[in-house]
Amino acid sequence: MSINFTKAIINKLQREIADIESKIVNDKNKLKKAQAKIKQLERDMKLSQSHNDLSSKMTRINKLNEEVKLITRSQADLAKQLTTKKTALGKHQANESK
Repeated sequence: MSINFTKAIINKLQREIADIESKIVNDKNKLKKAQAKIKQLERDMKLSQSHNDLSSKMTRINKLNEEVKLITRSQADLAKQLTTKKTALGKHQANESK
């Protein structure tokens, strides 16, 4: 392969890796916020007086738990993608230096 072609692939992989790492950080922040909101709702439930209020908080907790599951799956997928891209980048960099 030509050097220019290899450099283009390396640059593309580096951009993709940076994008995936950014998504991972973003998802971690979303996860922390969702978990904090769940804890807050659990504390608020202890103070709730009405059945409707408790029911509403339980519904919100369930939705947040589903969001946590989705984010966790997304994190696993992104980690796999990141590993794949970093491996490919390493191979291309090794080829470039030959």
